[in-house]
Amino acid sequence: SPRIQPSLPALHRMTDRDWGAKTGGGGVASGDQSNIQRRERLRQLALETIDLAKDPYFMKNHLGSYECKLCLTLHTNEGNYLAHTQGRRHQSNLAKRALRDARHAARPGPSSSAPGVPPGFAAPRVPPRGAGTARRVRIGRPGFRVARQRVEGGALRVVFAVEFPEIAEGLQPRHRFMSAYEQRKEVPDRNFQYLLFAAEPYETVAFKIPNRPIDKTEGLFWTEWDPVKMVFTLQLQYEP
Repeated sequence: SPRIQPSLPALHRMTDRDWGAKTGGGGVASGDQSNIQRRERLRQLALETIDLAKDPYFMKNHLGSYECKLCLTLHTNEGNYLAHTQGRRHQSNLAKRALRDARHAARPGPSSSAPGVPPGFAAPRVPPRGAGTARRVRIGRPGFRVARQRVEGGALRVVFAVEFPEIAEGLQPRHRFMSAYEQRKEVPDRNFQYLLFAAEPYETVAFKIPNRPIDKTEGLFWTEWDPVKMVFTLQLQYEP
């Protein structure tokens, strides 16, 4: 007898049902579907508990997208931002910010913040040199040398030597890594990041480096401040 082929709607139903699902029952939720449902639940929860008008970290930029000023993240819409506020990263940063504010509130004396210090740097304390001095005068960018070499295995090693001969007394230069989305000088490129060096009274200097994993093994990543030669040295090595 001729074999009966299933109709097109029947084939459509068969392909739509996920493998492992029982006939007449709901399909097995995939990982993507579970994530979508979780984000939607978080968004609905945030809508009930958060007033964006009173959120100090919510900002709409000139491109029409939204930013979290605490976590330095970009979001396409308000719902995406609200889901972010319920996530682990935002909640962890809120806890860290609250702890830092509590420490500053308990610290006696005036605030240690200084103008021109990038986020993530410890605000340097410069002893006053004269009465009535309200602001520090910047004296320009420090001199620097950069050396690159390929080591055994093909890994790239880079050494930065930044000179601070006029650094304020009692201070030591600071450094930090900054993502391409934190800066406002260039169009963000996720393939690069920035390495910043700062010390009073110099301007902060930044180096644009590849955004690749850095080997933090002892002896491969290190910093050194020479108070005699007034040179701050940092060595990093990318993972091969």
